[in-house]
Amino acid sequence: MANGNQDDLASNYQGVWGTRVGFGRRPALVAVDFLQAYTRPGAPLYAPGVVEAMDHAPRLLDAARESGVPVIHTNIRYRGEGQMDGGVWVKKAPVMRAMVDGNPDAEFCQPVTPAADELVITKQYASAFFGTSLASTLTSLGVDTVILMGCSTSGCIRATAVDGLQYGFRMMVVREAVGDRHPAPHEANLFDIDSKYGDVIGMDEAIAHLNQLSSKGE
Repeated sequence: MANGNQDDLASNYQGVWGTRVGFGRRPALVAVDFLQAYTRPGAPLYAPGVVEAMDHAPRLLDAARESGVPVIHTNIRYRGEGQMDGGVWVKKAPVMRAMVDGNPDAEFCQPVTPAADELVITKQYASAFFGTSLASTLTSLGVDTVILMGCSTSGCIRATAVDGLQYGFRMMVVREAVGDRHPAPHEANLFDIDSKYGDVIGMDEAIAHLNQLSSKGE
């Protein structure tokens, strides 16, 4: 998008969309689908933007762990010969059929592998909230803010941000820690999320907030 068009877009949205919600009292970090299918060169789902996001993600993950806030990961798994649990999505996007036990592409990327004591929630659709226990789990932990990282920006990140807002959570998407296969949908969806569904924030802002919690002993 040309700078002129970008300026027109920002001007058009100004004063209508884009209110900041900010952090609440208690955050959790949710890492969405950092799976090898998105980072292995040659894989159908390979996305250079996800590789870049994964390079940044350990820094955010370390800060969350040091602060003591809940860290939750998601993955995708389909079961059964016909992958009935994938519904229409695996018909629309048959590339997702790779997400089965035994396929290395369905495994977590090494730099962001969940720790032994961290919860992994398995999903079958784009949103980490749809058909899962995520909302109930976060509520039971007293969480009101979700710091979101993972992939892809235009798919599972956007869907999770929209649903998270609708469940009553403050959704904070860390720009450097989310990625897509092409910059255009990545930037368009970050703009949309920041305008309507959450706050798109920088890595330094996210880590500063987590460090502040750590210094308070929360």
